[in-house]
Amino acid sequence: MQNLTLNWQTAGAVAVVAFGASVAVRRIGTPSGLRLNVGLVVRELGTVLGLFAVWQFAGQLSVMSNADALSRGQAIWDAERSLHLPSEATLQAWVEPHPLVVQGADYYYATLHFGAVIALLIWLFLRHREAYPRVRMTLVLVTAWSLLIQLIPVAPPRLLPGSGMTDVAAEYGQSVYGATIGGVQADSYSAMPSVHVAWCVLVAVAVIKVSRSRWRWLVLAHPILTVAVVVVTANHYWLDGIAAVGLLLLAYGVQWYAARLRAAYLLRGAEADGPGTPLGSRPAAPLGMAGAARSATGSEAVTGSRAVSGPGE
Repeated sequence: MQNLTLNWQTAGAVAVVAFGASVAVRRIGTPSGLRLNVGLVVRELGTVLGLFAVWQFAGQLSVMSNADALSRGQAIWDAERSLHLPSEATLQAWVEPHPLVVQGADYYYATLHFGAVIALLIWLFLRHREAYPRVRMTLVLVTAWSLLIQLIPVAPPRLLPGSGMTDVAAEYGQSVYGATIGGVQADSYSAMPSVHVAWCVLVAVAVIKVSRSRWRWLVLAHPILTVAVVVVTANHYWLDGIAAVGLLLLAYGVQWYAARLRAAYLLRGAEADGPGTPLGSRPAAPLGMAGAARSATGSEAVTGSRAVSGPGE
């Protein structure tokens, strides 16, 4: 199986094409609500792919030598045993005798990680525009913080001698880390934290919070399967996932606090101006984290000839 994860060159090239297409769609011919909406969707896709390209490229960088990556991985493994967490090797041993399950896990690891996030962002942008800015800002924050931690190389369980775990993706020719593409090889020493886990939990939280369908709870299968998959394929430790969820909660907390600060600022401004002061004459609030999210997304939805934007998730 070829590497199903976009390398940074491909993601960057597609992002550039998407940005160009968004400009062309919005400027060629007579403007219309449909054309402008399509242009915005394509632009947002280009933005996310651009961020992904930066993440993939930065994944080749490190602030420490890979020589100590094994010792750091061993430290995580030993810490898990001290905490009496279940052994990842035991879970892998349960599924290894079933080739179809193992190969399915490998495909899930390689494709659903990125595909589910893209599907979520498109759904939010088209159907729940008011929730899109905050979700995308959460994605940016948790990915950026994960990247900073991943500058310190950590070997995954599949590369850890004595762990008893097997690189099952390599066994079946499905590894996303084996081949070099465009002169760059996917980073094998970025186990901590697990971006797979952070993104899948983000998807589940967003769907459950935004959707009103009684079937929305089925999305919980995605994080459950993802956690099982990253362990079965020996790409992550339990603690990688726990750290990722911690970063996701931090991203939610930062945005919640920024929104409170902005609301307090607006309230103080309204009280200072007095109830009779026209809204247009009040000073604009600082952009802040929440405002930056709305501004950065270009979340203005065009419906007919009116532009609308939402306050966030």
